[in-house]
Amino acid sequence: MMNQYFAVAVFLTVALLCSGPVFGDEWQNPKENIPPKGHPKRINAGEGFAPLPLPGPTTPLRRSETKREPSPPALVGNVTFDELALKRAGRRWNTTIIDLEKWVHFTNDALSQRYRFVNTTFSKFSYDPTELPILYFTGWKSVPVFDDGTAKRLRQFLLDGGTWVIHSSCGRPEFNESIRREIAHVFPDRELAPVLTDHPIYSSFYNITQMRVRKDHDDWKVIPPYLEVVNLGTRAAIIFSPIDLSCGWNAATNPIDGGILYDQGDALKLGSNIMTYCLAEYRYGRCFADQKAYHEKADAGRDQLVLGQIVHNGDWDPTPHGLPNLLKTIAQDTTLHVQFKRMPVDLGKDDIFAFPVLYMTGQRKFQFTDAVRTRLRKYLDNGGTMLVDCAVGSSEFDKAFRDEIKLIYPDRQLKALPPEHALFTFISDTRHVEMAPQAKKLFGGVTNPRLEAIDTDGTLSVIYSRFSLSAGWERLPHAYNIGYADEDALKLGVNLLMYVVSH
Repeated sequence: MMNQYFAVAVFLTVALLCSGPVFGDEWQNPKENIPPKGHPKRINAGEGFAPLPLPGPTTPLRRSETKREPSPPALVGNVTFDELALKRAGRRWNTTIIDLEKWVHFTNDALSQRYRFVNTTFSKFSYDPTELPILYFTGWKSVPVFDDGTAKRLRQFLLDGGTWVIHSSCGRPEFNESIRREIAHVFPDRELAPVLTDHPIYSSFYNITQMRVRKDHDDWKVIPPYLEVVNLGTRAAIIFSPIDLSCGWNAATNPIDGGILYDQGDALKLGSNIMTYCLAEYRYGRCFADQKAYHEKADAGRDQLVLGQIVHNGDWDPTPHGLPNLLKTIAQDTTLHVQFKRMPVDLGKDDIFAFPVLYMTGQRKFQFTDAVRTRLRKYLDNGGTMLVDCAVGSSEFDKAFRDEIKLIYPDRQLKALPPEHALFTFISDTRHVEMAPQAKKLFGGVTNPRLEAIDTDGTLSVIYSRFSLSAGWERLPHAYNIGYADEDALKLGVNLLMYVVSH
């Protein structure tokens, strides 16, 4: 599946190189002067809307209003720059409503729901996701540089559970390059990267495996769906389409010179999936923002065992509340006379031999250097243990880990632990487990825990869980967790860690 990145990247590179002026303002967008069919309301900061997800109470009437049917709750805010501020800066900025309007109406019909979009600006919006859970931003020119205050407020909006959907009108390269710069301004510590076609965003409502795309008047090409995201926890908080989601424009009958557009029917389905995904992950985003990590208190009566959490280049901490919650459960529910702590570990710099157990999780592709592989092999051969968890059951991380462990141990294989292994009954009986809803949907009747291990002279030196444990440890509403149900994930995690430190 990694080849999908290469296929789309080649297509985009060739198409964009032939798209005309890169940073000029000469190019004219034929969508620009098409007025909206409706008249979306413009909001000011602090104006309230119904809580989400629906059903919920409708927007209350103000005393000055005459009684009428309440407006549907606002879900999406079409955000743009303040015209006066741009005028003062000597800049112009253009945006459109045509695609957003069609996207919202089509999705309402598909999902039998009733939401609306509103217009707002970066300077007027309150940045409260309970007011507007989704911000939508589109354009085709080079994006003006966000001031630090706007970048900070956007960052907080996303950390608080909001989602920022960014759409490149006509797939223009000057917009794409400049918005990537501004995304890095908002999150310099997070990676904007493509997602594989088995990401839930491509199956949240419609099952999308390919998209038709057209450059200029060229023939249609079929490519895998392509979106780039920034993750906060396990949620895609920024969703960026560098190809035009032509929901309101039919490129089959009206191709756009200098444009790269998805087929309208395909774009509408992908737009519906994006909205469905945002709604499904809304509660998780809000709970993730409110979750407090467990901090171990010093206890003079207990020995201390420090777990090293491996830092790598593949989104190394997507479930930051998971391991602390597991350690809290062990401290409260067992009689083990040990105080656990965790510490981030750089495998290339830190003394990994100081940690009896290394813990690793992730949800994106990662890669070790040859030097790190050699150090890890030496660590494991000398009695160290590595516990590895595939966060939310990500296929991208799963493939990367299997590739890396083959390079570390070309002479050994990960093998499934038999159901009768003592680990599964070490503290609690976990020979039969409940799976999370998404795992049930995809894998049906799995009722036994699935752990794989590498045995080194009778010791389990590497233990790997393809089904997510840490998402369950977090006890957050993960809508798309391919893993164990929360309670069984915790029981299995207690067994796992207690067995390892006892052997």
